[in-house]
Amino acid sequence: MNKGIFITIEGGEGAGKTTLIEQLAHKMQQQGKAVLTTREPGGIPIAEKIRSVILDRNHTAMDARTEALLYAASRRQHLVEKVMPALEAGQLVICDRFVDSSLAYQGHARGLGMEEVWSINQFAIEDAMPQLTIYMDVTPEVGLARIGQSDDREINRLDLEEIAFHERVREGYFILLEKFPERLVRVDANQELDIVLKDVLAAIESRI
Repeated sequence: MNKGIFITIEGGEGAGKTTLIEQLAHKMQQQGKAVLTTREPGGIPIAEKIRSVILDRNHTAMDARTEALLYAASRRQHLVEKVMPALEAGQLVICDRFVDSSLAYQGHARGLGMEEVWSINQFAIEDAMPQLTIYMDVTPEVGLARIGQSDDREINRLDLEEIAFHERVREGYFILLEKFPERLVRVDANQELDIVLKDVLAAIESRI
């Protein structure tokens, strides 16, 4: 059994996950916890290379099933090489995206089916699921506007999808919130960062 705690942060494009994770990790470290922050797809060299393929703006011909399989492959390598060793060492792992992203993006928004995408990922992750998942809920209009105003965020292939796609992604997350209420917590990410962080800390304290 793992000694650590696995928390994942989910949300649509422009939800502010990266900034939130930085602030959250700092708070947890102030409490004396050993914290590892990482991201999906990526986090390790092999997975970062897969990330570059998935998010390349020139890869518009990518099939939806290919996309789902690449995410699962990246997830597997990242899990066994980085996440599981940290958990076994008793660390708090905070990961930017995990399996719920695939369920919302490829399963629901791409129309592959959540059960089908879950079966791919179950093979990849086995029984490794987070104790808590924070869903940072932001409307697509607000999230995409934030991306457009950011100077330090590269526009990727998913950012270029039509607004209807991002609306379906949000729908997918709401389905997951209903399906896994014991694990997923919704936080309103339209709020100011300090309020979002306060809500996330409260969710962690109440659930873990």
